[in-house]
Amino acid sequence: MSTAPLPPLADILETARVVALPLAARFRGIETREALVFEGPEGWTEFSPFVEYGDREAATWLAGAIDFGWNAAPPAVRGLVHVNATMPAVDASEVPRILARYDGCRTVKVKVAEPGQSLADDIARVRAVREASGPEGRVRVDANGAWNVDEAERAIHALAEFDLEYVEQPCAEVEELAQVRERVAYLDIPIAADESVRKAADPLRVARAGAADLLVVKAQPLGGTRAARRIVAEAGLPAVVSSALDTSIGLSMGVALAAALPELDYDCGLGTASLFTADVVASPLVARDGALTLERPRPTSTDLDRVSATAERREWWMDRLRRCYALLEITPG
Repeated sequence: MSTAPLPPLADILETARVVALPLAARFRGIETREALVFEGPEGWTEFSPFVEYGDREAATWLAGAIDFGWNAAPPAVRGLVHVNATMPAVDASEVPRILARYDGCRTVKVKVAEPGQSLADDIARVRAVREASGPEGRVRVDANGAWNVDEAERAIHALAEFDLEYVEQPCAEVEELAQVRERVAYLDIPIAADESVRKAADPLRVARAGAADLLVVKAQPLGGTRAARRIVAEAGLPAVVSSALDTSIGLSMGVALAAALPELDYDCGLGTASLFTADVVASPLVARDGALTLERPRPTSTDLDRVSATAERREWWMDRLRRCYALLEITPG
C-alpha cells in the first residue's frame, strides 16, 4: 500500500498519542472524535479510521498515515486551498451558529438524510443555509448513501430550488448512483461519489460505470496522498478533496493532496477543524478568508496532553494499530 518500506512498529509506537477532540455539534452520530497521531521523518501524521470500521479497511488508513509520515508529499502546484463550511444535520435554527465558526467560506456542504430526521428537516436546513449564503454562495448536500433511488430522486427534486452545486453520495451502491444520475439529469445537478470511491475494492468502478460527475477523495482512506492522486488521474473526473473529520494533522494531509492536483475546480471539504472546540495544536488548521495554507502542524506535548484520550481508549487504539500494522506486513506493496 505504501511505496516506501514499512517502518518498524516500534518507531510508530515511540511517539504515538491517542486524542479525543470534542465537537461543537453532534456529527456522524458522535460528540467526540478520536484519533491516533504519531511522528515520522517527514512530520506528524494521523491514523483515524472511524471506530466502526473493520481492521482490513482501517489498515488502508494506516498505510496512508505512514505514507504521509515517511514520504515527501507530492509537489504542490498551489499555495492556497479554498474550502467549504460543513453543516451537520442540525436544526435549521442552529445554522447561523455553525456558519459563524467559518471565516469567509463561500461554499457550504449540508449533511442530509440523517437517521431519525425527515426530508422536511433537510429542506429547512438547506433553505437556512441558502438564505445565510445568499445567491452567490455555493450549496452542496451529502446524504452519505442513506437514500434509495426513489428517495434520492424525490429529495433532489425537492432541494433543487436551492440551486445545488452537487449532491454527494445520494445512494450507497454504484448501480444506484448511475440510476439517480440518469433520473435527475434534467435538473442539471451533478452527482458526486464519496463512499463509492474510498470504501470500494475498486475505487475506479464508479467512473467506469458513468455513475458520477465528480469524485470526492480522502487521502488517508485511499492509502495516502500519492495513491489518491493516482486514482483521480486514472478516473479522469473532477475531484474534491475532503476530510474524514480529521484533526489538524490529518487535515494537513488532505491539503497536501489538494495542493498537488493539477486541476481543482471545487472548494474542498477540509475546513472541518472549525467543528471542534479543541484540537491537537494551539493554532488549528482553520480557514482564513475561506482558504487553508500549505502547512504542517507541529503539536507540543502540552497540546497533546490537553486533548488526551482516556487510558482505556488509548489501549483500544494501540491494539487496533498493532492489528492493522500486522495486516500491512503481509500485504505486498
